[in-house]
Amino acid sequence: MTIPQPIAFFPAAADHAAGNDTPRDFLERCLARLEEFEPAVGAFVCHDIAAARTAADRSTERWRGGRPLSPIDGMPLGIKDIIETADMPTEQGSPLFVGCRTGRDAASVAALREAGAVILGKVVTTEFAATEPRGTRNPWDSERTPGGSSSGSAAAVACGIVPAALGTQVVGSILRPASFCGCVGFKPSVGGINRGGSYDYFSQSCTGVLAASLEDAWLVAINISTRAGGDPGYPGLQGPPDPPPAHRPRALAVLQTAGWEVAAPEARRAFEAAAARLAGAGIAIADRHADPAIEEVEDAICDAAGLTRQINAWEGRWPLNTYRNRDRSKLSQSALDRLATAEVMTSADYGAAIALRQRSREIHARLAARYDAVITLAAPGAAPVGLGSTGNPIFNVPASLVGVPALSLPLLSAGGLPLGLQVMGFAGEDARLFAIGAAVRSEMLGTAPG
Repeated sequence: MTIPQPIAFFPAAADHAAGNDTPRDFLERCLARLEEFEPAVGAFVCHDIAAARTAADRSTERWRGGRPLSPIDGMPLGIKDIIETADMPTEQGSPLFVGCRTGRDAASVAALREAGAVILGKVVTTEFAATEPRGTRNPWDSERTPGGSSSGSAAAVACGIVPAALGTQVVGSILRPASFCGCVGFKPSVGGINRGGSYDYFSQSCTGVLAASLEDAWLVAINISTRAGGDPGYPGLQGPPDPPPAHRPRALAVLQTAGWEVAAPEARRAFEAAAARLAGAGIAIADRHADPAIEEVEDAICDAAGLTRQINAWEGRWPLNTYRNRDRSKLSQSALDRLATAEVMTSADYGAAIALRQRSREIHARLAARYDAVITLAAPGAAPVGLGSTGNPIFNVPASLVGVPALSLPLLSAGGLPLGLQVMGFAGEDARLFAIGAAVRSEMLGTAPG
């Protein structure tokens, strides 16, 4: 199918303030997209259009009175169905929880409502935000996966049904679907956004944002963290209330990761052309062949996927063991396989795994003395054909393993389909990453000054 460009909210807010547009009118444009694309894409589990219209009307009155609650007051949003909402079920992509209502909002959702955002509905997640797909199709080609586990989030944004949606990532669940669907994906530093009420019990998990633009992604993330903070023990995102202005990097490190060997030739060429363009703009680019410090990082993350699978298996033993006891027939084989892996592990195995992860984090952090950020692919290629898998997360898992913020920017293509350029920052420097991401976007699009 032919899909339109995603609808960004950031410029519309200026029109709301000037009286040239209203949140209700913006919502109606989103609902027109919902009617047009949702039957073929299947991004939503459920929605409440009447409640969304009521919320948009209230927002319209606030903007008319010159008293919006925040820059995202009136922004329509989708909430990944692993995250609690008081007024809609939270089914976790599992038959075990069909119709399940907890009667409370997750911390992130409560913060969004306080900021005046309009919750349009719950968007599809894979089973327990893991590997089992739940039927959402890629808007660019209905025979291809949208990625996962934030499948519905990426598809809904790509169609322009919402300008942004919440996602979560422990392996590659934000960055990969953003790459496959052609939108912006933001995975924050570990602990950056409060995960209370989100059913992803993993030490690498992050709540993040898929959005039509960098600006929308920042505004959603910072307005959540300002009100709900970060995870317990973390200060939360730090940065300005407005989208960080572009900051041209001095030097960027290239990480090929274990993904380079399986990347499609056209994906490699697209990335190499992007790196050459950035180098031509005067940004120093170095890879493992030019700097031993980068080679050391490559060695440290070479088995990021395997190490992450081991850590996640142990951390996911509960509640999967209780779900199996409740009704084994309603669990996917992949969930049962993860549980089987966990049940032959010991606490010593887990301790060794997280010690290796910590070493990887320390080695990666040393790059900050030499480079402003890291660039790599966001996926091995365009979204693969078939709905039985969400694709290979091999390029995404390093950022998850080392706990740093990362962006997937829709700046590349492969075979006429979207492909993300991934920009990774350093722990706690999320705002700086956005500033660098904005500069990289300008250089790639030819809009940089001078």
